[in-house]
Amino acid sequence: MPGVFAHRRDTHYADEPYRQYQFPKSYLSRARQFAGDWVIYYEPVKPRGRGFFAVAWLEKIVADPTREGHYLALIKPDTYLDFAHSVPRMIDGGLVESDLANAQAAVRPLSQRDFVRIINLGLGDDEGILPRVGDLPAPLVPALHDTQRPFRFEQERVRAERLTSRIVRDRVFRTAVLAAYDERCAMTGLKFINGGGRAEVAAAHIRPVATNGPDSVNNGLALSGTAHWMFDRGLISLDDDLSVLISRQVNDVESLDRLLRPDRKAIEPLDPALRPHPSFLAWHREHIFKH
Repeated sequence: MPGVFAHRRDTHYADEPYRQYQFPKSYLSRARQFAGDWVIYYEPVKPRGRGFFAVAWLEKIVADPTREGHYLALIKPDTYLDFAHSVPRMIDGGLVESDLANAQAAVRPLSQRDFVRIINLGLGDDEGILPRVGDLPAPLVPALHDTQRPFRFEQERVRAERLTSRIVRDRVFRTAVLAAYDERCAMTGLKFINGGGRAEVAAAHIRPVATNGPDSVNNGLALSGTAHWMFDRGLISLDDDLSVLISRQVNDVESLDRLLRPDRKAIEPLDPALRPHPSFLAWHREHIFKH
């Protein structure tokens, strides 16, 4: 059975949604109902929450060794995914969780039907900001070759291979990151839309997926081609205050300065909660950046 974890950006719990969720013992029996299944994260809309905003696979629940009477729901690596669109609690006057009369508890089960509804709304089908066909990665399996088809679930069943497909996840991650940065390159501030209406900017993982970087907007940057190439090769990086760091291996700093924003700082996402997380920035500086 899938479930819901309520999470606030100002929480006092030791939550890292892409890695773990902390909760008191009073929720233990309820959380155990959806261990080994998908969970959807929900942030109360008031005063500034996002509604349903992400999905992840709950691998197991363990006692929290650092806080008596509390437990940790551990998220399976490579399963966390921020939604392309946050989903409000109510649509057209009705609860999205229509099968649950009391949808207030911080930890609660979710019917399969409501889960499918929220997933369909959250993952979306934004053809307008998909990359050009030639920019798509090679398909992982032949059955998933046609990446331009609308994303749909079969009847009322959510197929785990869909939520874990790299092609689907890359599309959703790109949509979420581009929306967070208003389809604008974080390093240069440039916003170009091609003749087909698609943004000429990519969604870059700060810590790559290959090294256990999650598909979280907090682990992403919207970058234009040159900035993306330099970031991936460690020629530029970001400090915690989003100041751009330039490697001593850059052979034309003067030209790079003209490309970057005048203050040499990356722009922040429209929602401060989606700002690059310091732990991912630190990882990039330590493992990718060429000092």
